[in-house]
Amino acid sequence: MSRILTVRGGVPLKGRIQVRGAKNLVPKAMVAALLGNAPSTLRNVPEIKDVEVVTSLLQLHGVTVVKDPVTGDLTLDPANAKTASSSEINTHAGDSRIPILLCGPLIHSIGHAFIPDLGGCKIGDRPIDYHLEVLRKFGAVVDKTGGGILISAPHGLKGTKISLPYPSVGATEQVLLSATRAEGITELSGAATEPEIIDLIAILQKMGAIISVQTDRTIRIEGVNELSGYVHTALPDRNESASWASAALVTGGDIYVEGASQRDMMTFVNTFRKIGGGMDIHDDGIRFYHKGGDLKPLVLETDVHPGFMTDWQQPLVVALTQAEGVSIVHETVYENRFGFTNALTRMGANIQLHRECLGSVPCRFGQRNFIHSAVISGSTPLTGTTIDVPDLRGGFSHMIAALAAQGTSTVTGIDIISRGYEKFTAKLDGLGADFDVHESSKVLR
Repeated sequence: MSRILTVRGGVPLKGRIQVRGAKNLVPKAMVAALLGNAPSTLRNVPEIKDVEVVTSLLQLHGVTVVKDPVTGDLTLDPANAKTASSSEINTHAGDSRIPILLCGPLIHSIGHAFIPDLGGCKIGDRPIDYHLEVLRKFGAVVDKTGGGILISAPHGLKGTKISLPYPSVGATEQVLLSATRAEGITELSGAATEPEIIDLIAILQKMGAIISVQTDRTIRIEGVNELSGYVHTALPDRNESASWASAALVTGGDIYVEGASQRDMMTFVNTFRKIGGGMDIHDDGIRFYHKGGDLKPLVLETDVHPGFMTDWQQPLVVALTQAEGVSIVHETVYENRFGFTNALTRMGANIQLHRECLGSVPCRFGQRNFIHSAVISGSTPLTGTTIDVPDLRGGFSHMIAALAAQGTSTVTGIDIISRGYEKFTAKLDGLGADFDVHESSKVLR
C-alpha cells in the first residue's frame, strides 16, 4: 500500500540531520562480500530500500546477513553461497537494477548468475548493454531466458582489455567486481572515477585485490585466486547531502548536514556559493543556509566526476526557479532527466526545455532529439499542487518545491524517495516541515 504526503508549504526548513553511507556505494559493497572466503563487516549503512533489496538477494543466494541492532552494521558471510530460483530473484529484485552487479561475484562463487528484467528510475535508457558486453569480454556466455538473462562461464572468467565509450559508473563497477578474481590481468580504459568507485576499490583492496588507478581514467586489475573478507566504513552520501543543501536554499532555511564531506562535494560547494548560498564547513559536516536577499542565476552543465553530478541537478533546479534572472542547465549524463520539471511548471515555475546543447561543449545527446537542456527564468512564486513522484531525485525535488510553495500539495509515490533517502519523513519532521503522511484512511506522523 503506497503512502501519500499532504504538504503545507511556506515553512523554512531549519535544524540538523545526519547523512550516512552512500546509496551509490553501500549496495555494491554488500555485493563485493560474495567474492570473499570469510565474513565481511560494513559500517555506516543507511536504512534505505536498496539495502533491503540487496540483503534479500544475497540471502536468497545463501549469504548470511546479520544486522547489529545498535549500530546498524552489517556482517555478511558468503560461506554457503548457492543457486537461487529465477522466480525468487524476480520477486525480491522488484524494480532494482542492482542484480546485474551480482553477476561477476556469483560466477566466481557458484559458476553462474541469473538477472531479471531490470527496472530503475525512468530518467533515461540506462541500457545494460555495457554490462553484458563486459561480461562477454571476460568469457561469459549470455543467454536470454523467459523473464531474464542467464550468465555462465564454463571456463571461468579471464582477464581482458575493455574500453568504455562513456565512463559509466555501473559498467566500471561490473569490471571491478568481475576482474578481481579473474585469471590474468584486466585493463579498463574510459573508466568512471567517482568517489564511490574509489571507495569500492578500497574495499576490494582490503580483501586482497590488486588494483591501480591511473591518471587517464585507466584502471588495471591483476586477478587473484581468492579474496578474504573486509571491515569498512562506507563514505557518506554526497547526493543526499547536496539535496538537503538545495532544500535549505529553496525554503529559505538553515540545515546542518552531519556527515556531509567537502572533499567529495567540491564542485557542488563552488556552485552553491555562486548561486548565493551560505555555508560553514566543519570536520563532521556542513551547514547550508539561505543568506537572505536574492539568489543568483547561473549556467550549469552536468558531467561525470569531477564535474557537477547529474544527481545534484534536479534539486538545484528547484532553487534556480527562485533565482533572479535566467539560468541555463545542460544535462549531459542522462538524456531524460527533465521530465520532473512538468510539475514545477504547474506550480508556477518558468522553465523552457530544449533539444539543443545549451552548454559550452556539445554533448552526446546533441542532434539526437533528446530534450536535455533547460532555461529557467526566475524568480517565480510556487503554489501547491498535486504531484506524482517520477523518480528518486525528481521526487525529492518535488518534495522541496512543495515545502517552499504557498498552499497545500498532495504528493503520491513517495516510497520511491525511500530508495535513497534514509528516514526522509522523520528528517523533514525534525526540520519543522508541516505535513501529514496518509496510508489508506489512516494518518501517520
